[in-house]
Amino acid sequence: MAEPSAPADLPEHVQTPQDGLLPAELRAWMLLLAATGAIEQQLRAVVKDALGISHDEFLVLCLLADQPGSGLRMTRIAELLGRPKTRLTYQVACLQHAGLVTRQSVCGDKRGVQVTLTDKARRALSEASVPMADAVSEALARTIGPAQREAMYGLLPTDSCPPDDA
Repeated sequence: MAEPSAPADLPEHVQTPQDGLLPAELRAWMLLLAATGAIEQQLRAVVKDALGISHDEFLVLCLLADQPGSGLRMTRIAELLGRPKTRLTYQVACLQHAGLVTRQSVCGDKRGVQVTLTDKARRALSEASVPMADAVSEALARTIGPAQREAMYGLLPTDSCPPDDA
C-alpha cells in the first residue's frame, strides 16, 4: 500500500506550466477527479455492506439527509446529482421499496414529486456514518499527498487556503 504522503498513481511534485500541456487549474481538477474516483470506489463496498443499497442510491440519501427541510423535489435531486430523471426515478423507487424514502405529490403541481427520508433511513445513515467516513478518509489518504493538496489549493481563492505554516 502506498504511503499517504506519496501516492503511487499521481505525480510526486506540483508541476509548473512548463512541465506539461495542461495549466495548473486543469491538473488540479484531474487530481480532484482522481480523489473523487478513489472515494467512490472505496465507498461502494462499505455502502453495500452497511446499507444494502447502490452507491447512486446512497448519493440520493446523502442529499436528502443534508436538507434542513422536509425533502427535495425529484427534479432538484436530478440537477444536483447530474443524473437523468428516468434513472433517478428508478433509484428512488428502489429506495422507497427498501423503506428508506417516501414520495409524495407537491401541492399545486401535478407533476412535482417530493422525496423525503424515512426514520429508518435516518437511523441507518447514523449507524453507518463512522465506517463510511473512515472509507472517505482512507481513500483520500491513499490519493492525496502534500503535492496534490498544494495543487488543489491553487484552485481556491487565496482567502480559502490554509496558512503557510499549517
